[in-house]
Amino acid sequence: MASTSISKAERSYIQTSLQGSPPLRADGRSLLDFRTVLLETGVAPLANGSAKLNIGKSPHEGGGGTEVLAAVKLEVEDVEHGEGVDGGRIVCSVLCSPSAYPHLSSNALDELQYDLTTLLHQTLAHPSLHPPNLGILPHKKAWLLSLDAAVLTDAGNVVDALFMAARAALWDTKVPRTRAVQYRARRAAPATGHEGADMDVDPDQDQEARSGFDTRDMVRTAADFELPDYWDEGEVLGGRRNWPVAVTLNIIPPLHFLDATPPEEASTSLRLILAFSFPSNSPSSLQAMRLLGPAELALPQIKSLLADGERHAQELFAALEAKLQDEDVRRNVKARTRFAVR
Repeated sequence: MASTSISKAERSYIQTSLQGSPPLRADGRSLLDFRTVLLETGVAPLANGSAKLNIGKSPHEGGGGTEVLAAVKLEVEDVEHGEGVDGGRIVCSVLCSPSAYPHLSSNALDELQYDLTTLLHQTLAHPSLHPPNLGILPHKKAWLLSLDAAVLTDAGNVVDALFMAARAALWDTKVPRTRAVQYRARRAAPATGHEGADMDVDPDQDQEARSGFDTRDMVRTAADFELPDYWDEGEVLGGRRNWPVAVTLNIIPPLHFLDATPPEEASTSLRLILAFSFPSNSPSSLQAMRLLGPAELALPQIKSLLADGERHAQELFAALEAKLQDEDVRRNVKARTRFAVR
């Protein structure tokens, strides 16, 4: 991951301060404290789900911090003759703004985007997290869920911000309800022996002959589908509580700290990225783990860090879950007020 260049003296000063008793950080936080996290959902009107997240925004200056915008778009794919997968599929991509990394060349920026995209896609597209309601017509049509995230500014801890924004956008996503449609050709009129002869017609058969589309329970034999709701309505993604959160442990032996600023990241020789999911009525699950840096860790250290990371992720998950539920309430009240005015 990209880091800011600092001098050896500054690196030594930061490391010594973090290892002191008590530990000292430039902004006065403890080792396990996060900076202020600001989150808003529904920020992209044309997306099926979206969120904007900022970590470390200055309350006095009104700017700064790590800012990530994530949006989800659903598109219909052909399973029989296209690239669609039965049951739907998820594709993630990450774009980094050049203004967020002015010290990086274009090639280095492409590599950073590729690393972040790979980490996000391999984690969220895992079969264990696949939503059950991305299918439309079995073996024929399915939803393609495209999650696009943009890193607008990077003031440290971009991976944690990226996963929180992605989780919020997926939480906000609405899947349009679909209804199977089958076309039945009209039946040919029976031949008569005499021209101009009267023809007896069964009313039920005549009604069936006139009905070209039938929307009864015929999902397996349906040829197409229709949307009974508007494109921005529908049901939430199935299993949306299972989407993981990530915590980055910045390691300076014998301690670790959370939510590093750019100078702190440049002073850290080893970082452990952990992504945990916390399904309802099930034990937590480690969805991803990545170790960055030239230093080494012994197996007992890794086990201890995994336990600490799970505890930190649980606290972050609980705080994010509460905020997302508040956002649901806020948006529902806002929608009711808007319709009441009309």
